[in-house]
This record gives sequence, C-alpha cells and structure tokens, in this order.
Amino acid sequence: MASKKILFLVGDFVEDLEIMVPFQALAAVGHQVFAVCPGKKAGDLVRTAIHDGEGDQTYSEKRGHNFVLNADFDSVKTPDYDALVVPGGRAPEYLRLNQRLLEIVREFDAAKKPIAAVCHGPQILISAGVLKGRTATAYPAVQPDVVDCGCNWSPTTPGLDNAVTDGNLVTAPAWSAHPAWLAAFLKVLGTKIEL
Repeated sequence: MASKKILFLVGDFVEDLEIMVPFQALAAVGHQVFAVCPGKKAGDLVRTAIHDGEGDQTYSEKRGHNFVLNADFDSVKTPDYDALVVPGGRAPEYLRLNQRLLEIVREFDAAKKPIAAVCHGPQILISAGVLKGRTATAYPAVQPDVVDCGCNWSPTTPGLDNAVTDGNLVTAPAWSAHPAWLAAFLKVLGTKIEL
C-alpha cells in the first residue's frame, strides 16, 4: 500500500473522538496525517470537546483533551496532500468563516481527492459550496443545512452508526459511525489492509 498524505482541518473544540480516533487510525495503517488550524502552527494546541447523548434533547458537552497540531495552516498547499478529513464538534461553525480554509476544501473537491467529513464537519463543506447535488449525511441537527444547500440527505440510522459514500466524498453523522466511516474512507483512499 502506498502511504497517503492526509490533511485534517481542525479548530478549538473539535469533537475529541472525531479528531483523536481517525488521526491515530489512519496513522496506524501507514498514512501520513497532518492537522492544521487557522491562526495556529505546528506545536500549538487545539482544545477538544466531548459530546455524548445522555438522555437530554441534545448532546451534552464536556472539556476534552489538548490535541497538538503537527503542521502550519499558512503553509498548506493542497497539491501536497492526497485526501482531506473534516471532523465535527463546535469548530466547524467558526472555521467556515475562514476564506482560505474554504478555498482548501474547494481545491480538494475540484481535484476529486477523497474527502471525509463527520458530524458537524459538513457545515464546512456546505460553506465551501461542494455539497450541492451530492448525497451526504451529517449530525441530524445539520440536516436542514444539508438539504437547504441542495444536497440529497441520506438518513442517519437510529444509532448514528452509518456512513454514506458519494464518489470521493464520505460522510457520517457522529463518532459512533467510526467503524463504517473509516472503512468507507479507507476504501475510497485505496488502502488495503491485510489481516
């Protein structure tokens, strides 16, 4: 398997499991993974948030871990990377205000490179204008945004453990979908794992 260079777009209060698990899993199978955040450089931290369903009408939020960035946002050149990952959490709601970040997403999409987004991550894809006419899923509360942008909504399963693939795009509703989402993304990447 040829190692791929994968870029993660993250920010403060990214969902803990949606950065930690895929970042480590993709590295574990031999890919080179890099995480960047606007206004920060390699060695800087982003704080994570832990979201969980605890019987309330929406998820709860608790302070997570510190995640160390390993690349500089201002140095990102999309031709240097093979794929893009957009985790969810609170970060996408403000990251989508950064015009360079949206340009990066558009450049990956225009090049038909694999893009994976989970939970609230599709908010960034919506703001970048890359979901129109596609089929995707996201956290259920993001459904109106997905539909309003002209994307075909694929329903989430009751356990939020499904993934949707549309060409180079792989989306999922929450961290509970990691097995399906990561498996689908690895397939789009062309990653072969021998057991």
